[in-house]
Amino acid sequence: MAEVRARVQLKVGKNSKIPAEIVSFHGLLDGEEHVALIFNNADKEPNPLIRMHSECLTGDVFHSSRCDCGEQLDECIETMHKVGGIILYLRQEGRGIGLYNKIDAYVLQSQGMNTYEANNHLGFADDLREFRDAALMLNALGVNKVKLMTNNPRKVKELTEAGIEIASQVGTSAHIKEGNEAYLAAKVSRGSHMLDLTQVKK
Repeated sequence: MAEVRARVQLKVGKNSKIPAEIVSFHGLLDGEEHVALIFNNADKEPNPLIRMHSECLTGDVFHSSRCDCGEQLDECIETMHKVGGIILYLRQEGRGIGLYNKIDAYVLQSQGMNTYEANNHLGFADDLREFRDAALMLNALGVNKVKLMTNNPRKVKELTEAGIEIASQVGTSAHIKEGNEAYLAAKVSRGSHMLDLTQVKK
């Protein structure tokens, strides 16, 4: 059973003006340092908005053109600032393959492979992430029923299987920019993500 380790207030977002609480945990299964960001005391609500966001250094920090991760995170922070919610920030870089392997995959993508084909070529499955720790983090916060902010049906399935009730699903926007069109198209065609990519050539 996971337990809360520490809680502290801070300000986040593009201009570091959005108040939030960051929470660390004891007893997570994979040994990684996952954290929760809580907005507007959402852990006290009966059915809070939740986002499971997997770490993406290139997108979240460096605003890479290769993906939409940083834009999704920014959108989530802004939304939860308004309506409340909890971001579970999961240390699962590159859908679980790690940073260096993700950069190796970028090389292959530059040669014409999509993101899934590149991972497979390196010997990895399409997606190595697990979300049991996300459920444990919610349990530690006293949350067992959520509105899940995601376009990924796998997250809905795995969180449900881990014992969290999904009251509803809320999608994120399609953050299309020069350089990530093929990445987003692959997420739809191969990963079954629910995104409207009418502007993206597949």
